[in-house]
Amino acid sequence: MLVELKEKDDGGQMSLTKTQMKAMLVNVIAGGTHTTSATVEWAMTELISNPTVMEKVQEELKQVVGLNNMVEEVHIPKLLYLDAVLKETMRLHPAGPFLSPRTPSESCTVGGYTIPKDSAIFLNIWAIQRDPVAWDNPLEFKPERFLGGDENLDFSGKNFNYIPFGSGRRICAGLPLAERMLSYVLASLLHSFEWKLPEGEKLDMEDKFGSVLRRENPLFAIPFPRLTDSNLYL
Repeated sequence: MLVELKEKDDGGQMSLTKTQMKAMLVNVIAGGTHTTSATVEWAMTELISNPTVMEKVQEELKQVVGLNNMVEEVHIPKLLYLDAVLKETMRLHPAGPFLSPRTPSESCTVGGYTIPKDSAIFLNIWAIQRDPVAWDNPLEFKPERFLGGDENLDFSGKNFNYIPFGSGRRICAGLPLAERMLSYVLASLLHSFEWKLPEGEKLDMEDKFGSVLRRENPLFAIPFPRLTDSNLYL
């Protein structure tokens, strides 16, 4: 699509320059890789911090995949508890803590506050998804809250209390790929290995705000083989 736009003649001028193409591609690649790695790291952090939840995830993987097999994409839709873990991770630690700015076309009043026309409005997803009015025990890592079959608690952005990928026409274009990739990577890590902290290491939950919500200190954990067939690791 980008190549077609570049080659399209619009009144004697290219509608998209080579420099603009490079900028768009860099933005897409950087956005996709950084957000994915940060989310997986937060999920691993929460699971190591909550061993009971870790046991439930690995038991589900054992039942669905088996300890003599590797995770494949066909297994992912059957991993309902893993999906709940991922959603709860993105509730507490949304990769993008703020929605890209919105700009009202007219001045308006929202919740008693006057919003001037053409203001740049940032929505704090991190705070919304930890709001005690909308969530019971909002600081508790509890994947079970996403197991009730509530269609409003998915990634579609229909429930404005849960919008890790945004909502509406500007919802993240990479959502389908991100959902599949995150589930597959996390399932593979948890199914193939047991994870433990180095002796004497303490797990902290400090985050670092930015365009991507990262851990203040990178997670360091040691993997131990979990599968029965060592050949699967070759």
